[in-house]
Amino acid sequence: MTDEEALVAVEREVGLMFRRGRARVAELSRRVHPELEGLGYSMLAYIEQAGRVRVTDVGVHFAVGKATVSRQIRALEELGLVAREVDPQDRRAALVSLTEDGRKRYLAAYGVRMRRVREVMGGWSQEDVARFAELLHRFNDVLGEPPAQ
Repeated sequence: MTDEEALVAVEREVGLMFRRGRARVAELSRRVHPELEGLGYSMLAYIEQAGRVRVTDVGVHFAVGKATVSRQIRALEELGLVAREVDPQDRRAALVSLTEDGRKRYLAAYGVRMRRVREVMGGWSQEDVARFAELLHRFNDVLGEPPAQ
């Protein structure tokens, strides 16, 4: 395989992984709540990991504007999945965290997700799984960098 063929193969496989990932996130979103959108599920995952986080930090993490993050957080609040509170260190800012119901619903969907990962990778050696994780991390680091001029 030439260098160009290898790059085309990587691009094709990454595209397929992204398409399947979006479909999987949509499915997991519905497991959490029938009205939850995919971005909302991803935000729940970030908030669960962060604990209590500023709404502006959620927007920065997902590279979305203030209007988008506000709309998504409001939808999560209306579904009873997150709670918003005033940041005691900066009364102008808001913090969000998962509600008890939001955490329970998210963790149930996450459990399904991890069972699927274990099932898919069950035949892989521990070394292959570790190497794959390392390569994906490296790839994601590069994707997060600003494009070369």
